[in-house]
Amino acid sequence: MNKIVILPEGVCCDRIEVELDGDAITHVEFIGGCHGNGMALGRLLAGMNPEKAAAVLAGVDCEGKGTSCADQFARGIREHLPFPAK
Repeated sequence: MNKIVILPEGVCCDRIEVELDGDAITHVEFIGGCHGNGMALGRLLAGMNPEKAAAVLAGVDCEGKGTSCADQFARGIREHLPFPAK
């Protein structure tokens, strides 16, 4: 089991904790921000391949901020995992 902590910038959540088992996300917790959206994203991401999850969520914008909690997840995963950014 591998744990990654992402410190997002420019969004409501303070921290994103990701647990991985091999090439699968086992748990994601968005700390701070919108609790319901964070829980929903965590449930949807469970079982996904991290590279695929990053590809799906990259570029999601929240209210014209140029980023979102989902986008920050994608950016953080790409920084921590050994695969090229797309």
